[in-house]
Amino acid sequence: MAKRSSLYIRIVEGKNLPAKDITGSSDPYCIVKVDNEPIIRTATVWKTLCPFWGEEYQVHLPPTFHAVAFYVMDEDALSRDDVIGKVCLTRDTIASHPKGFSGWAHLTEVDPDEEVQGEIHLRLEVWPGARACRLRCSVLEARDLAPKDRNGTSDPFVRVRYKGRTRETSIVKKSCYPRWNETFEFELQEGAMEALCVEAWDWDLVSRNDFLGKVVIDVQRLRVVQQEEGWFRLQPDQSKSRRHDEGNLGSLQLEVRLRDETVLPSSYYQPLVHLLCHEVKLGMQGPGQLIPLIEETTSTECRQDVATNLLKLFLGQGLAKDFLDLLFQLELSRTSETNTLFRSNSLASKSMESFLKVAGMQYLHGVLGPIINKVFEEKKYVELDPSKVEVKDVGCSGLHRPQTEAEVLEQSAQTLRAHLGALLSALSRSVRACPAVVRATFRQLFRRVRERFPGAQHENVPFIAVTSFLCLRFFSPAIMSPKLFHLRERHADARTSRTLLLLAKAVQNVGNMDTPASRAKEAWMEPLQPTVRQGVAQLKDFITKLVDIEEKDELDLQRTLSLQAPPVKEGPLFIHRTKGKGPLMSSSFKKLYFSLTTEALSFAKTPSSKKSALIKLANIRAAEKVEEKSFGGSHVMQVIYTDDAGRPQTAYLQCKCVNELNQWLSALRKVSINNTGLLGSYHPGVFRGDKWSCCHQKEKTGQGCDKTRSRVTLQEWNDPLDHDLEAQLIYRHLLGVEAMLERHRELSGGAEAGTVPTSPGKVPEDSLARLLRVLQDLREAHSSSPAGSPPSEPNCLLELQT
Repeated sequence: MAKRSSLYIRIVEGKNLPAKDITGSSDPYCIVKVDNEPIIRTATVWKTLCPFWGEEYQVHLPPTFHAVAFYVMDEDALSRDDVIGKVCLTRDTIASHPKGFSGWAHLTEVDPDEEVQGEIHLRLEVWPGARACRLRCSVLEARDLAPKDRNGTSDPFVRVRYKGRTRETSIVKKSCYPRWNETFEFELQEGAMEALCVEAWDWDLVSRNDFLGKVVIDVQRLRVVQQEEGWFRLQPDQSKSRRHDEGNLGSLQLEVRLRDETVLPSSYYQPLVHLLCHEVKLGMQGPGQLIPLIEETTSTECRQDVATNLLKLFLGQGLAKDFLDLLFQLELSRTSETNTLFRSNSLASKSMESFLKVAGMQYLHGVLGPIINKVFEEKKYVELDPSKVEVKDVGCSGLHRPQTEAEVLEQSAQTLRAHLGALLSALSRSVRACPAVVRATFRQLFRRVRERFPGAQHENVPFIAVTSFLCLRFFSPAIMSPKLFHLRERHADARTSRTLLLLAKAVQNVGNMDTPASRAKEAWMEPLQPTVRQGVAQLKDFITKLVDIEEKDELDLQRTLSLQAPPVKEGPLFIHRTKGKGPLMSSSFKKLYFSLTTEALSFAKTPSSKKSALIKLANIRAAEKVEEKSFGGSHVMQVIYTDDAGRPQTAYLQCKCVNELNQWLSALRKVSINNTGLLGSYHPGVFRGDKWSCCHQKEKTGQGCDKTRSRVTLQEWNDPLDHDLEAQLIYRHLLGVEAMLERHRELSGGAEAGTVPTSPGKVPEDSLARLLRVLQDLREAHSSSPAGSPPSEPNCLLELQT
């Protein structure tokens, strides 16, 4: 069993930000830090004081993280980016909102005395002396201290204060991982209430020393335990903190939700999984019909989460197509008007959306990627609405006069027709590229709708059912917001956004089969009608081919349904393999194209070149960040592994941004999580000359000075399935609606509440009764699980909350 924590983060928008540029505007973006570790960077929104990001992430973390902070920055091309302000949410604050924190939060100024990080290793002892008790404080080492100097490090020393007496350690130059091993003694007096204060500082020659954090020890409680040793988290100095300046730095709209789950061994979830799978296999003829009941008891606000969890569970069991087919039949059975089919936020619609993102994202990238890239590169002014045309924005090439409104509209129509035609052509050619499981699901949807609405008057209804998901809920949202579908790294500017919006509208019209209702909404889209009508014919031909899977292919298809594609990460990186001699500079990195599979991390000169294996997956021992000072550049990671002879090796890889760095670290950690011999500590620096640059140790193969972070990962659409976690999340949801399930059983004429038939040989046991019994068994298993208790940290009893 394991305790797992995940943090859902949605950075919505900002408002009333201060202007940082001479133009009276700013170029804002957000950096998200968990315990001062940069995890996420949003895209920059240019020239605005009210940016909209709409970006969402999910981060898997150790249960003991303390806080998440959102820094709003202003990007500058020629100087260091400006800090506008921040919002900090502690773990306790987030946990106090069961449904998550959602709303606007005022930005506060960044106080240097609060920007602390890292831990300090102390040994504390109290023992009786000849005339009075003695207090001994040994300052051993520290790790992950905040870098305060321009070289990316600090010059730390420790100040120990007790009852007016102050002692200081020596200064360790250029290190965020210092080692002191110095001991100080103080005389204790009976009844004295003073606390022991241990402060870390960065020494500066010409300016004042920078505060790095402190730990306050309760001496009275220390007397009881006599001695204690461990790592203590450094805290900010609240007594010196300035009053937060709220009101003139703007606000940030956020959604943050914490989920803690104790995941039991797989065997505990088998009864629940088998019961749900049995219901799906029976379909509409099932005696219990648990899936309809789950849909009925699921509120609108959590329907998307439930749909995603169920979809992933059945995808892992090879039953995704059957599960979606059951939902299709349920919705069709209660739909009488064809124009409302799959247009609501039902469990079927939400599950199908999740399914396409899990199973079809790579396909989407292949079809849409080139068209989206072309729109971004051209940056053409495009507008079809006469009321919004701005002639002054466009000049006629080669002429000394602005274009007329009619010329702008005609040129815009030509541009959009070209993009729409290219998109429809790419879609038409992509039948075989579409994943088999997606093709099978659309085939089943097409067949069910045709059975429900036969007749010539409903000829287009099966096609519209397919396009309602493929075009309206998958392709069009990706066209409008390519950043959110990982098609681009940055948000579109205003001009490109308008082009993408008009293109998405055209795709929607094609997906609606060019119905009169869709044409009447915006008459100014009329110039695109010839291309739309041609697109409808192309789309119908594409869908006909897409759903035409011959019966002889079914056996091969069924085998693919239960297989989840291995996690893959590809892209260019810069590599440097140090030999430990001389300074390491960024110029020594060589650009290569890397590919991570379930077998190895390999590289080549170009994506099409033959790849050479660099690291076998089973040999990876850790994937961690590297200190910025080590190579004179940022966003460097190290992959620690063993070669074929069992000797430890390290590969240093540089990424282009913090997002790419964390994505690669996340992918490497996921594929190697079950490796034997994973490291618990590592060196964030490099071994240069005769010592480590981080902690100055001279033993190259000695224990690392910082702890590894193998459990910190980002959730991606191509993550491997985690069957036990999905089952746990479904159990957690069902537990929340257990009272409603009990009530439904009573109203449906089942056994008395709280009783379960125990004679299945005489009377088949009701599915709902079995479900309730499974929930009871899981509840008992959780209550007896030691992992069910909240996580605790060592030494917390010795720290005073100041």
